[in-house]
Amino acid sequence: MYRLDNEFTNGRFAVTVVGCGGTGGFVAEGICRFLPPEAILMLIDHDRVEERNILRQCFTMEDLGKFKAEALACRLSRVHRRPVAYITLPVAMVEITVPGLVIGCVDNGLARRDIAEAVKGSLYPPFGYRSWWVDAGNGENYGQVLVGNTDKVGLCTPVGDIYHGLPFPTVQRPDLLLQTPQARDCTSIAEEQGPTINLTMAAAVVEVVRRLLAGTCPWVQLYIDMETGTHAPVFVTPETIKALTERKGGRHGKRKR
Repeated sequence: MYRLDNEFTNGRFAVTVVGCGGTGGFVAEGICRFLPPEAILMLIDHDRVEERNILRQCFTMEDLGKFKAEALACRLSRVHRRPVAYITLPVAMVEITVPGLVIGCVDNGLARRDIAEAVKGSLYPPFGYRSWWVDAGNGENYGQVLVGNTDKVGLCTPVGDIYHGLPFPTVQRPDLLLQTPQARDCTSIAEEQGPTINLTMAAAVVEVVRRLLAGTCPWVQLYIDMETGTHAPVFVTPETIKALTERKGGRHGKRKR
């Protein structure tokens, strides 16, 4: 079975969560429980906590008006007794300088494009990659986790049984770049997403992260459908990567966030 490279864990590395809302807040909380103390945990989000966020995100009434990244970082640092860094700027204004994982929990193409640019600017010899990008998106009761780190699909070949490069999530699913952020009120959000989908997505992301850190992740994609109660993995193989890059897409049928 093929697996994904984890050489970045041999030195100083960072896990960066971009988007601390519905899924991202729960992801950060889950990662805090097993991330090695020497690793850097960074939270990035320029939005502030609103009352409507309390319904389904990892915040309380005491956080109202605070930056999401700041409120979450302060709480996690206090509870888990470890440093948690945060940035209250858009990811487009942030430079990824430490190898590791970039976890995207955003809901629009512009933010994903900015994440791709941040990851693309990293270099990690001898294979040219520093960071894996783990992208999470969801609809009402379904979602997907995609893993990649390069837009140069010709370099996505294994060395032995290890993949050092996989296509960006936005190369695997270019439809993700077409999504635009929409202003929604509390009622519309509740109608569009089930009350537990973000917790379910976060659990899937945290498991992908755990396996990436351990060097045991065999997946390029993971699909969740809460209507049928299924988790459908897409294993990384030469045949899978060829199919993804040739037809530029994964499993379709339901619109994913």
